Amino acid sequence: MKAPVRAGDLRHRIVIERPERTSDGAGGSTTEWTPIAEVWAAIWSRSADENFTLDRVAGTATHDVWIRHRGDVRPEMRIRFGVRIFDILGVIDVEDRGAWLKCPVEERDL
Repeated sequence: MKAPVRAGDLRHRIVIERPERTSDGAGGSTTEWTPIAEVWAAIWSRSADENFTLDRVAGTATHDVWIRHRGDVRPEMRIRFGVRIFDILGVIDVEDRGAWLKCPVEERDL
């Protein structure tokens, strides 16, 4: 797969965050999100869907987020772009050359 992204396409400033789980003192845990990097990215829409779940309409939007290669990005992380939150579904080293990462993401409903 050839990377369809150029340096000029990286016009979105995003924050990559990792989950930090801490004990809540009652046998459970809470999740805090810690920023690990602020980078430039290209965000391209892939699909949108709408379904009826639990007596309400729920929408799903998926995107591809392209960034320069980083070795510390994992699927359990998320991406924040302004007030928008994207859950990372996968991390693909495009062409296995260590140049670009393609992250398929799903946008959260706020």
